Amino acid sequence: MAMEKKQQLQCYGAAPKPTFRFAKHWAVLLISIFPILNTGLALDYGDALKKSLLYFESQRSGRLPYNQRVTWRHHSGLTDGLEQGVDLVGGYYDAGDHVKFGLPMAFTVTMLSWTVIEFQHQIAVAGELEHALEAIKWGTDYFIKAHTSPNVLWAEVGDGDTDHYCWQRPEDMTTSRQAYRIDENNPGSDLAGETAAAMAAASIVFKKTNPHYSHLLLHHAQQLFEFGDKYRGKYDENMGVVKSYYASVSGYKDELLWGALWLYKATDNEKYLEYVINNAHCFGGTGWAMAEFSWDVKYAGLQIMAAKLLVEEKHKEHGDTLEQYRSKAEHYLCSCLDKNNGTNVNRTPGGLLHIRQWNNMQYVSTAAFLLTVYSDFLLNSNQKLKCHGGSVDHEEILGFAKSQVDYILGSNPMNMSYLVGFGPKYPARVHHRGASIVSYRENKGFIGCTQGYDNWYGREEPNPNVLVGALVGGPDYQDNFTDQRSNYMQTEACTYNTAPLVGVFAKLLQMEGQKSHDNHNQPLVASY
Repeated sequence: MAMEKKQQLQCYGAAPKPTFRFAKHWAVLLISIFPILNTGLALDYGDALKKSLLYFESQRSGRLPYNQRVTWRHHSGLTDGLEQGVDLVGGYYDAGDHVKFGLPMAFTVTMLSWTVIEFQHQIAVAGELEHALEAIKWGTDYFIKAHTSPNVLWAEVGDGDTDHYCWQRPEDMTTSRQAYRIDENNPGSDLAGETAAAMAAASIVFKKTNPHYSHLLLHHAQQLFEFGDKYRGKYDENMGVVKSYYASVSGYKDELLWGALWLYKATDNEKYLEYVINNAHCFGGTGWAMAEFSWDVKYAGLQIMAAKLLVEEKHKEHGDTLEQYRSKAEHYLCSCLDKNNGTNVNRTPGGLLHIRQWNNMQYVSTAAFLLTVYSDFLLNSNQKLKCHGGSVDHEEILGFAKSQVDYILGSNPMNMSYLVGFGPKYPARVHHRGASIVSYRENKGFIGCTQGYDNWYGREEPNPNVLVGALVGGPDYQDNFTDQRSNYMQTEACTYNTAPLVGVFAKLLQMEGQKSHDNHNQPLVASY
């Protein structure tokens, strides 16, 4: 369930005091020296890419379009916002439940947009660009609706407590659809900053193909950023209903820097870059050295984006501050690569990065993305990554990112693909209401709140509907995985798990194609 998707801010040096139940699990994890297992699987990255984008169609809320490919889903949440007199139909369910949580949804859209910005060519060559754009627009269309005035953003529809009492298909849900908002009196700078980042990043994606829509997104992004910056506060402190589910443990300063940097990329307006530079120290941008990148903690992504500005001549005047950003970015990367001085990310015996036991795969997918992006940056700028354990070239960085993706796709001790629907063996009992109950299209008979628990939740049989492209929480720190619906720590999937992998799959597919081409063009050598 989403209930325990609470995060610990894990930092280099003194960390904020842990505030919840699972805060100390990282302390007992073991650092492994074992390499990724090679099971000899031939991994089809093109198939993984296609399936990853299908997943977002499974998570759609609202009235489904004529070209909906996931046919076991149907319309849902068609009265969202009605009680409050606002149209909040649409958007995404974050995981296996039916609450529309604004912060993880916005991060999902930011990551989908960033992945298209970085790997648009590769995604297009694979024939999946249109589906990627549809996945982004399904989120941004909802954000436009949710941003009803400059200083009002609807932050959530439904609430986790009542939602978790029921096990129903989204088409049947009888739980509360009350909507909650942030405004001048109840600020949420983290949510406003992340939604601004999502809309600014998406505006870059649509700039050429849909300039009017791009301009509209940018307008909303600028308003949201101003709102978040002017009326500062953590959204979970002003909207208690979210606190047990998506509490903003890292605070809002990372999201404000993140939103500003995305607005700079979208507008080229110096005021946004100056915000990132002038607030670098006091907002922790050049202070926090991170070991994770997630829906809550944006510093590593922000620092990598800032580091990439260094190669442009026009940014030389900010070189000192950008170098500090780069130093922290490289701390994160070196931690993932096990090349820092005592502050590395733990690994399972099978070689998987392991941050914490709850939905660990979210941190693996974001790491794979950031490593891949930085590998490309180093290649294009003819540089190497400098770590305490020595310098690392772009090929080694990309090779490690690939090892994490290959683990996800089945190259692991369980021989299990953690991307649902991919390969011969994958989780069959994903913790997901809609997937675990007979499809609405097959049986339109109403299934009540507890009826789903009585008849479907505890069944030993596999889910009747395959949640294709979902990346589940994954194995524990010893590579063990139990495929049970009730084991939501491992079998629940989230939109922000899959989103970072879309571009990485496309990149790896391109690499495989290039390798095949190179091998094909090698001269024949006589053997005796």
